[in-house]
Amino acid sequence: MPEALATSVEIGPEKAEDKKAIYDLTERAFAPKPFSEGDEQDLINALRDHDALTISLVAKHDNKLVGHIAFSPAFPDDGSDGWYALGPVSVEPESQKFGVGSQLIHKGLNMLQDRNAHGCILIGNPDYYKRFGFEAAPDSCPDGEPSEYFQMIAFQGKKPEQIIYFHELFHAEAN
Repeated sequence: MPEALATSVEIGPEKAEDKKAIYDLTERAFAPKPFSEGDEQDLINALRDHDALTISLVAKHDNKLVGHIAFSPAFPDDGSDGWYALGPVSVEPESQKFGVGSQLIHKGLNMLQDRNAHGCILIGNPDYYKRFGFEAAPDSCPDGEPSEYFQMIAFQGKKPEQIIYFHELFHAEAN
């Protein structure tokens, strides 16, 4: 893909006709990753089927799907709402390293702020996600998650000092 890809990508909400392409793209994007369990595409479908896919954005280049990002509700210990989880984010393997994922992340985070969200959590590479304002938050990491990769961004005030959980579908045996 040409470097001009980053400036020629159109980002918008997923449409019904994008579902199969999102599934296939996510499967391809995560297939070579050693940290992947190979079920990210199933997670997206499960979140959608359970009305828990809060934001689902696609990136298209020349009307071809080249990226996708999902945001779903997250659940703090205190029962408050307004927290979300980022992920998965997928970019077509040959379109990676051209800024498509960054555009999807920025757009999604802006949409969360427009909703007056309190913040967002994720599991991911700290060196990558710090450029978006995410900070390590091991004290808020749920049991069973890799605390060294648990991060959050607080949009309103300081980071909460409580555990924030991903949607239960993130850990369902059969998404």
